[in-house]
Parts: sequence; structure tokens; C-alpha cells
Amino acid sequence: MAEVLGLATSVIAVIELSAKVTLLCSQYLKDVKNAQNDIAKLQGEINSLKTVSEGVRRLLDTPQAGQLKTSQGLRAALESGQNQLQSLKDTLQSNRDKNKKWWKLHALSWPFKSNDITELVQELARHTQVISSSLQVDQTAILLDMNQRIVLDKLPVVESAIFDSHAEEHNPTCLQGTRTDILEIVRNWADIPQTKALFWLNGMAGTGKSTISRTVAHFFSKNGQLGASFFFKRGESDRGRTLHFFPTIAAQLVKREPALAPHIKTAIDSDPDIFGKKMEEQFEKLVLEPLFKLPQEKRENKIFVIIVDALDECEQEDDIRLLIKLLSRVNHEQLLKLRIFVTSRPELPIRLGFSTIKGTFLDLTLHSIPESVVEDDLKAYFTHELAKIQCDYNNTVSQDRKLPPHWPGRAAIEDLARMASPLFIFAATVCRFLADRRNGTPDTKLRKVLQYKTRSQESKLDATYLPVLDQMTVGLSDREADETLDEFRMIVGSIIVLMDLLSTSALAAMLDMPQNTIDGRLDLLHSVLSIPSSPKLPIKLLHLSFRDFLLDPEKRGKNKFWIDEQQAHRQLVKCCLRILNTSLRKDMCEVRWPGTSRESIDPQVINEKLPPEVQYACQYWIDHLEQSGDRIHDGDEVHDFLKLHLLHWLEALDLLEGAYKPTEGIDRLASLVQDRYSSELSDFLSDSEPIALQIRHRGLPLQVYSDAALCDWNSNRPHESDLPDWILPLPELEMPISNDTQFLVNAISMPIAISSDSRHLAAVSFEKYISVWSVDTGSLLHTLGHEEFVGSIAFSPDAKLLASASFDWTVRIWSVETGRCLQTSPLPSPWEYKVSFDDDGQFVLTKAGAILIDNELQPAGPSATPKEPFVPTSGLTLFADTDSHDLFLVLEGLRFHLLDYSLWQADGVAVGGSVVAIYDIRRRRICIFRIDTERLLELSPSV
Repeated sequence: MAEVLGLATSVIAVIELSAKVTLLCSQYLKDVKNAQNDIAKLQGEINSLKTVSEGVRRLLDTPQAGQLKTSQGLRAALESGQNQLQSLKDTLQSNRDKNKKWWKLHALSWPFKSNDITELVQELARHTQVISSSLQVDQTAILLDMNQRIVLDKLPVVESAIFDSHAEEHNPTCLQGTRTDILEIVRNWADIPQTKALFWLNGMAGTGKSTISRTVAHFFSKNGQLGASFFFKRGESDRGRTLHFFPTIAAQLVKREPALAPHIKTAIDSDPDIFGKKMEEQFEKLVLEPLFKLPQEKRENKIFVIIVDALDECEQEDDIRLLIKLLSRVNHEQLLKLRIFVTSRPELPIRLGFSTIKGTFLDLTLHSIPESVVEDDLKAYFTHELAKIQCDYNNTVSQDRKLPPHWPGRAAIEDLARMASPLFIFAATVCRFLADRRNGTPDTKLRKVLQYKTRSQESKLDATYLPVLDQMTVGLSDREADETLDEFRMIVGSIIVLMDLLSTSALAAMLDMPQNTIDGRLDLLHSVLSIPSSPKLPIKLLHLSFRDFLLDPEKRGKNKFWIDEQQAHRQLVKCCLRILNTSLRKDMCEVRWPGTSRESIDPQVINEKLPPEVQYACQYWIDHLEQSGDRIHDGDEVHDFLKLHLLHWLEALDLLEGAYKPTEGIDRLASLVQDRYSSELSDFLSDSEPIALQIRHRGLPLQVYSDAALCDWNSNRPHESDLPDWILPLPELEMPISNDTQFLVNAISMPIAISSDSRHLAAVSFEKYISVWSVDTGSLLHTLGHEEFVGSIAFSPDAKLLASASFDWTVRIWSVETGRCLQTSPLPSPWEYKVSFDDDGQFVLTKAGAILIDNELQPAGPSATPKEPFVPTSGLTLFADTDSHDLFLVLEGLRFHLLDYSLWQADGVAVGGSVVAIYDIRRRRICIFRIDTERLLELSPSV
């Protein structure tokens, strides 16, 4: 800030001195005849210096002033220019004053020789050039920074998947002096010019792959070579999927190299739906093409290392194989210095994926490393960690309880290393177990661990986890032990099969168990689960091998802690449906108006009305149903839930705006139907699909109820009390409607307004523009504009004014007759964009306050709640017949034929006075129908 203030002072001084010296030069130019060329030359260079200085001042007035990269050079040039101008001013002023004294005897003379002017002009030109160059550098840097921030705002990023995220903060890196050979191989690989660009490190569960990945990521990050990272994690929502894999990679690359930002911004601007496109297209548009467009020196001099950890924890096998194929393409891009480091278990989908790209990658198998090397690393790890445990324990107990100085001894260290090899997860779990003071001293627990000595690879996970789990039942009677195991299976069985993380409080609500019961059962499991101190933070698996151990089908009947995976999913289906049955209702966020957009609802309100357990149940109950292996049929709990809460569930999904597609949910349910016993359920799901289809891109949660009311149901309609009472059933028609009847949405899904006298219609066209038509002639009267997206428009009660609110933070008031902007008032927030007029037409109402016509925002004015558009109360319905391709309007019992709907995509309808407007957003056109004259016109917005 001090640097910027200093710059501002120098800039102002240069501008003021330039003006004064230029004025003095003008006086000399008028009175001195023998130096006019020199004076004009000096004056011109001073004006150039003044011009570039004014550019600096404009830059200093922006919010980005603190980001100037060349401020030191700028200040030096400005100070030099200031000193030179001050000297010029003093000389010219002094000479003029002296000549004034003797003006009767001498004419005004020019105080410089021609050679002096040449030197002065050259020196001023140098200052101008330095300032101009610095200004260009700073403007470019600020533009890049702005592009970078825009891109980062738009890219959907899985923050927890990045190596240095908060979620990864407490996960370990390799202990210094261990895994040295592996780390050296990876570090050298990245720097070899002609090497394979893809490196696959694989190993069985628990061999330390992720620890190596984190260590490698820290190394490359410190060296400035890390481009991006993505640490997959099964059961943690987007970390277990590839949905946002490439946007997350792209965001990190932009942070590393801001010059990528404009190219990625162009890709997003040209295809706003890129984040939902195929992975191959995302890879090309968001990663490869922007990298190719970097200047040659940046491509040649920078190495970008991308780390992809635990690829086996990606939940879709087809995505795994495709991702491997896409990443292998970097070998063919010789102009890019990309290195991609992948770790995974050697599971079948991954082996198959790499088998199709033979010759394009290097690989290293962890469990094939000589056992002696692994055991040496494990000994070093145990020695280091047990010394810390000993120190912490001895510092907190009395002298007689302290562990001996050489505890636990070389023999115990060697036994532990042999037991662990090659599983580093064994070592980490044992050390956490010994450090946990809840159930015994470190020495007592160590003796228990050493009782599980084995050379069998199959039982190494037993030796890892049984010492931790067995303490739960020690000293209990058979009945108490059975109760403990039942609660363990209920609580831990749910945790290990969850599709996304839940906190203990959310889990308690989900399982309908007391919070203290869950806390008590988890108290002894800190060695295998990450259990935060706050009940609002999520529980996590410390390692996927714990899940493998508990769900292993081979351990059924052998391991008392074994969990039936299908039963665990079945249990969660029941819990989810119970939660939804008790929590869902119409209008969860109490917005009332059916045209309210999701974006206009405060996210905090959504989270309050839909707490974490409800959000989880909404999004994942079908996943658990699929994994349970159960089928659904007429009259079962799923059918009963859908009959009562289908529309509530779809409303909730629209509010959540997640990656979940309701249509996919309906399709998945249909695939689970037991056809032989389920004709009613099948029809119900089939009827529901068009309603679910509307939700994905519309963002109007309450419109689902209008959709349902307008739908022609073959099965029983959803709960009648949820349907709008202002939409009446279709009257008897002369021609039957086929089973393929398409209903049309009774919604205002684009800003549109009809004047009270039914003479004018206004609609937003091309986002920033408003088209105003004559309803009588269909002619376009005016095209009005804002700087950004227009969110709301409204006519005044007397139909003379039109108000518009935009994301350019303004409300504008227009004359309907002339199209002239009469008033522009600030809008405190673009999210408060809904506008209307009060009954007298004196105020424009916004959520932020009332705007007095010809005045500013008046918070103390009339109610600041905008009125909602007109909703017909006597029944308005649009319907289309697929046989005749005719679109009909039914209003107050009358039926009107409108148009051939096969040529239209009717996205919604608005009503005002005697005018009905039907709009086709994709084709950017509106059909207006005059009920009183039965006249039909088609309007096409234009700019």
C-alpha cells in the first residue's frame, strides 16, 4: 500500500508539472520567434510524458493497483521525470520573471540552446519509454490476473483432491532416509528429456503408494515443477469420480502458469457446457490446447508434472480405462514438457487399461522391491515413530510408569518390520494404535500386536486391524459382546459403504441413533478412522484396506467383525427413505412463488432446510438400493415413498444443483423394477421421466408441481394436495390426446413482461438486451441494453415505463414510448435483481430497497419486496397432440388452437391482460396470442 501511495504522489506531481511547463512553453512560443521548433519539440515530448503518466494514474485508480509488478521501475522513472520537469519549470519561470523586469529594454528570450533541447528531449523520451513499457507490463499482468480469477471462478474444482488441501494436510510423507531409491527414480525421470511421459507406480494395498505420491508432490512443488495433482478417494463424492478431474487439473495449471488463463477462458466461453462433456473433449479443450497455445519459450523451458494418485479408487471402471488412454497421449505431444505420475493397485481394470498402451509408459511395482530394502525402511520408520511415542508418554506420566530408555528394543523393532513387510499401512496403523492412550499403555498394546506374528501375506491385514478391533470386546460377556458387534456393524458398516462423507451428527440422524452411542463406539477406532473432534466434521477412512478387511467375502464366518456389504447397503436404503419420508415436503425453502429461481435462494437457507443427512439421502438412496441387490415392485416401501414424495424429492434435487441427474435416477429405478409384479410402478416411473427431464437445466425448483399438474398420467398422479390449484384439469376435447402427449411448462423461465394495457411486450434477448414489441402489429419498437445479463424486467402500472435490473449492478428505467433511458440507479448486489413497480408507479421495488422515480435507492420507502408476476387463477393449460402436431391453449374452459408445435420448443408461457406469450428460448422467438381478438403473432428478438 505504501508503494502504491508513493507512486500516486509521483504520478500526480509529474502530471501537474507537465501542465505547468507546457503552459510556460506556450507563452514562450508566442513571444519568442527564433526558437519555435525547439519549443514545439520540447512541448510535444512533455505532452507524451503527461499522457503515459495519466495512464498510470488510471491504473492506480483501479482495484488492481496493488498488483503492479514494475512499481519500483515506474517510481524511479517518474521521480526522474519529476525532477527534470521541476528544473525546467524553475528555469523557464525564472527567465520569464527576469525578462518581465526589463521588458521595456529587452524582448522575452529562450533560455536554452538547441543542443540543450535535444538532450532534454532525449532524456524525457527515455523516461516516457520506461513508464510506457512498465505500464504495458502491468496492464498485461493485470489482464492475465483478471482472466485467471475469472477462469478459477468458473472451473468446478475438487479442492480436497489436491495434494496440499486441508483434507490431505495430516496425511504423511516419506520419513527422511526411507524409500530413497524409489524417490530418486521418480525425480530423475521428470528431468530426462527423451523419456516416456507417463510413469505408473503400482503396488498392493498398504504398500505406501499415496505416501510416496505426497512426497513426490511436495518435492516437485518446491522445485516449481508441479503442474497439478488429483488424489482419488473412494466414498468421498467427487474425489471418487472423474466428473471434475480435468477442470481440477486445469485450475491448478492456471495457478502455476497464468498465461494459460485466456486460452482456457476462451474454451469455456465458446462452450459453457464443457464441464458436462466427454472426458476426451475436456482433456483437449481445458488442458492440451491451452498448453499448446503458450508461447514457445514457456513450453520449452517449463516442466509440468501432473500427479494422479490412487487411480484404483475411482469408482467407474470404464472411466479408469479411458483416463489411462487419454493420459498416454502426452507421449505423442513432443512440443509439451508434460510428465504424468500415476499410482494405483494393480487391479484388473487398470492392468487392462495399461495393456492397451504398451510401450508408452514406465512402471515400477512396489511389492517386487527386494524385501530387505523394504524391511530396512520399515525399521527406520518404527524406530522414529516409537521414539516419539515413548517421549510423549514419558512426558505425561510419573517416574515409576515411564517406559525404559531403550524401549521397545531392537528385537521388537525387527519383529514389527518383518510383520509389516511390505505393508506400510501396517506400520502406520500399529503406531497410531500404540499412541492412542484410551485403552492401555504403549508397552501393553505392543505385546498384543506381537501376538499376531505371521509370515502369511493373506493374514497381514488381520495383524494390522485385529489388535485395534479386538479391544472393543475385551472383558465383555457374550451378550454384551454381541450388542457391541451389532452396533459396530451398524455404525462402521455404514461408514465404510457411504457414497460420500458424513459427520457423526449427520450419521446419528441417518441411523436414528443417539450421538453419544456413535461417539462411544468410535472412541476406540481412532487408529483406523479419522474422527474429528467436532461432530460437524466428516469421518474418514484412514486407508481403503480397512474397508477391504471388513468386507472380504473370504472372512465370512472367520472374522467376527466381518460386515455383509449388501446388508449394509440395504440398511442405508431404509435409513435414507426414513429420513426423506420425515423431512421432505412441498416448498422446502418457503419461497412460495413457483417462478423463483434456484440462484435467487440464499444457499444458507437451502442448507438449513436440507441438512447434510437429507442432502445425502436425496442424492444416494438409489445408489445404495442398487448395491443392495434388491428389486422393487408395486406396493413396496420404494413405491410408497415415490407416490407420496416424488415431487418433493425432485424439488430437493433441483435445489441441490449437484452432479446428480434426476432422469438417470428414474432410469436406474426402472431397471430395478420386478416387471412381473410391478405394472403400476413401471407406469409411474415412465410418467415421471418427462418431469425429471425438465429439472436439469431449468433451475426453478417449484415448477416441478406445475409440470406434474400438466402431465397426462397413465398411472396414479402424485399427491394431489401438492399440485397447484390454479391449474385446472383438461376439459373434454373433440379429439383424444395420444399417450405421447407432451406437456408444456407453465413457467416464466426467461425475463418477459406484458404491459397492463396489453399493447406492449418486453423480453430479454441475447442476455444483455431487452426487445420491446407492439402487441398489435408485432413490430419491434426498441432494443434496450445493459452491460451485463438482465435478470428481471417489469412495466409500470400505467404502461409508460419499463424497469430492468442487471448483473451490471444497476436498475434502469426506460420510456416505453421513446426507448430512452430515463434513470439509472445502483443495485447493491446483482443477486437482488428482481424488480416490480408499486401500485402507484412511484417506486421501483427491489429486494434491496425501493427506488423513487427520479431519485436514488430509498431503503425507508414502501415495502422493498418486489411483487410477483401475474398468475392466472381460473386455469390456464397448454398441451400438444403428437398425432396432429397441434398446440392448444385452454383458458377458462375455452380451447384455442395456436400453432404447429413440431416447429417450436415451447419453454414457457406468460400472461398479462388479454395477451398470452409462449416463448421458445433456444430459437429465440416468442408467439403472442390476443385472447380478445384471437390474433396470433410471432416475434424474434434481435440486437
